[in-house]
Amino acid sequence: MSFTYKDVGATRDPGFCPPGFHRLHVRTRIGEGHTVFRRAADAVGGWELHRAMGVGIDAGAERAAPDVDVTVTLAGLIKAPCRVVWTVEEYRRSGWAYGTLAGHPECGEEAFVVERTGDGTVWLTVSAFSRPAKWYAKAGGAATRGLQHAYARRAGVALRRLCAHLDPG
Repeated sequence: MSFTYKDVGATRDPGFCPPGFHRLHVRTRIGEGHTVFRRAADAVGGWELHRAMGVGIDAGAERAAPDVDVTVTLAGLIKAPCRVVWTVEEYRRSGWAYGTLAGHPECGEEAFVVERTGDGTVWLTVSAFSRPAKWYAKAGGAATRGLQHAYARRAGVALRRLCAHLDPG
């Protein structure tokens, strides 16, 4: 299966948005310290974050890696096939992005990146560009975009909860 959009990998630049797409950028403070960063990075990279959000994950590998196919199931009904397009694993930055494949209700790319800033604060940034692909996503209009923002905010809340009881280290 091929991607349903042209600018594959473009979420490496969280400010990029191709013409005709909607940009999403949600940043959530997760906590502080190296231990929190490592826990958050592991939860994002190993699909635990998505499962903690209550979405189904059927992935071709235990961790996100380029070319791994993933099907996200929302509300038990909507199947959203994707493929991981890039990953990053650095001392203070870890994450990945996936792009939409045929059958996904949206067309575009979404990235989940955990970062530890110089002061030790750990952040999750969810960035994306998308446009509706299925009739029901098109019919939803602004409500569909609102749901995408809510999903990104929910990711931050879920990750903060997964890291809540850790010593910052």
